[in-house]
Amino acid sequence: MKKQLSEMTLEELWGFFPIILKEYNPQYINWYENEKQHIIDIVGSENILRISHIGSTAVKGLISKPTIDILLEIDGCCDVTKLTNVLTEAGWGLMQTESNPTKIKFCKGYTPNGFADKVFHLHVAYMGDWSELYFRDYLIVHPVVVAEYGKIKQDLLTNYEHDRDGYTRAKSDFVLKYSNTAKHEFHSRYKPK
Repeated sequence: MKKQLSEMTLEELWGFFPIILKEYNPQYINWYENEKQHIIDIVGSENILRISHIGSTAVKGLISKPTIDILLEIDGCCDVTKLTNVLTEAGWGLMQTESNPTKIKFCKGYTPNGFADKVFHLHVAYMGDWSELYFRDYLIVHPVVVAEYGKIKQDLLTNYEHDRDGYTRAKSDFVLKYSNTAKHEFHSRYKPK
């Protein structure tokens, strides 16, 4: 009998859901827009300050894991427990809860048979000056950096295909460098007013 995903160790999950890189798919934007509307419908627009497509699938031409990352920003009045319940009832799996700053991560598209056709990660956080937004924006306007980032990701795949945390850590210096450069270039465009 197959183990349920909730019964698997982290190493078993990494083995079952390896890092896969694919060329950019123009459908990513449509997948994001459709999922964005579903999120608005179940969470309620009154609870959302901003919702954004982040991550590599938000950058045309960038090789990426075929996973749509969405940043859902809420304000301090939002009932996080109720929000979590609404999302899990709608099929989102709770992946991780972080504090300082508060961030809750959900996923959709991981099944007992492997990846679904569409995979999503939802990052819920209070409104903020998030590096993910700057990094995305910087890549969109700097194709040379996109090419460099794509090469780094391909090179890392050899050693980290079954180690998502290691893969993320190995990219972190590059991401931090250009996120900080972008914050300077874009003059804190995402700072809450």
